[in-house]
Amino acid sequence: MTESRPTTPADAETPSRQTLSWHTGDMPYSVEFDDHFYCRTDGRLECGHVFLDGNGLPGRWQDAQTFTIGELGFGTGLNLCETWRRWKLAAKPPGARLAFSSFERFPMQASDIARALSAWSEIEEEREALVAAWPEALAGTVRLDLADDVTLTIVCGPALETVIRAPAVFDAWYLDGFAPSRNPDMWSVELMAAVHDRTAIGGTFATYAAAGFVRRNLQAAGFRVERHPGFAGKREMLRGTRPPAPSEAV
Repeated sequence: MTESRPTTPADAETPSRQTLSWHTGDMPYSVEFDDHFYCRTDGRLECGHVFLDGNGLPGRWQDAQTFTIGELGFGTGLNLCETWRRWKLAAKPPGARLAFSSFERFPMQASDIARALSAWSEIEEEREALVAAWPEALAGTVRLDLADDVTLTIVCGPALETVIRAPAVFDAWYLDGFAPSRNPDMWSVELMAAVHDRTAIGGTFATYAAAGFVRRNLQAAGFRVERHPGFAGKREMLRGTRPPAPSEAV
């Protein structure tokens, strides 16, 4: 049975809501950040190309008893739903668990999530389960047990503050904030350093972003960064790995 368990005080400040407009095909658009929430070509396929393939998934699940994913920017929950769909189909050890944590300053309402994800019949089951579990109001840190083997943790608040405080270390990161030109704080050197510090040795990141300052900030944080072809004609995307520090190398 799906349940939600807030892990912060009930009187924690409720995050602000973004102002949304809706474009053709029920595509949500952030008025504050002047940007769409996902690729206008096909956000679900973009998720597969950038975040799943970019992090070597689902192949890495074959030997993982527990696999942890961190995400900057939950948005509509599209990445979670597509990852969950692929998790169900993947080869993995008996009893394996997926722990997905997303850091989101402006969580959407359940009705907006349902509308934004209605375009994809492939994730209908995951969308319905997510919407059914979604609290009326989110604040602090909320854990949703979406299935026996899948948990979602939503951490509300500014990304830098919440990632620095995160107790978990992640096997993979989805870096999915709004475009760097429109939301540079989500790609700052300080935040990339915090992401690096919360990445397991040998852990990975992937992002659709390929701006030069994003790549330099990730490299400055300590990641090995690679450029790869982007989705739907986009020239490049970035992915990379956290190598062991000299003191951690065998």
